[in-house]
Amino acid sequence: MKNLFSLILLVALMTAGNTASYAFSSANNLAMELQDDVVPADNVVSDDATSVGFHQELKKRFIQGGPGFMGIVLLCLILGLAIAIERIIYLNLSTTNSKKLTQEVEDALSSGGVNAAKEVCRNTKGPVASIFYQGLDRADDSLEAAEKAVVAYGGVQMGQLEKNVSWISLFIALAPMLGFMGTVIGMIQAFDKIEAAGDMQPSLVAGGIKVALLTTVFGLVVAIILQVFYNYIIAKIDSIVNDMEDASISLMDLLVKNKK
Repeated sequence: MKNLFSLILLVALMTAGNTASYAFSSANNLAMELQDDVVPADNVVSDDATSVGFHQELKKRFIQGGPGFMGIVLLCLILGLAIAIERIIYLNLSTTNSKKLTQEVEDALSSGGVNAAKEVCRNTKGPVASIFYQGLDRADDSLEAAEKAVVAYGGVQMGQLEKNVSWISLFIALAPMLGFMGTVIGMIQAFDKIEAAGDMQPSLVAGGIKVALLTTVFGLVVAIILQVFYNYIIAKIDSIVNDMEDASISLMDLLVKNKK
């Protein structure tokens, strides 16, 4: 009887041990699965916090720099970008294939005379076509009159290409100067706080200098952005002007050839 009881007790202990072991293993596996599921969620939250934090940080720095000077520098950026985008669109629309236009004018002069060539220029957009039209309009007078008209109207078209570009250069120079002025005023305010406190605390000095330098950083960033657009616009204008000069020489050659 004792042997039977001992055997039953031994089986019961083994069963309980296996059950406990299985429960412990299942708990561990469940915990690992939950941990795996939680980690990506943390990463997503971290990524969202990073993306949101950049905008919040930019907004905070802008407010710390002072709405007065920071707002003026931001206005320089907005106006400068507006003028730059308008000029880029205008210059791209003013770009024409001068070689193709010259060939079409030459064919029109050969087949239909000056009036046909003027009609070709009238139906073509861009400063090169406008210069061609002015030269052809005075081709019946003399070659000298046509040349003077081409040169004079070329100057007019160049003025149209360079319209409002000086404002961009103004904003490029103005943004850093406003930033420096904000920095100087911020330093003065920091020293006023030190004088009022009667003690040069590092936290007070560092906070004032940090806020003062934010306007300089923002002004330099605005100047760098506008400088890139300005250089592109100037390069585009130079390209169009060179194209106009080459096309004007070709037009005078065509008029001389047509006079013979």
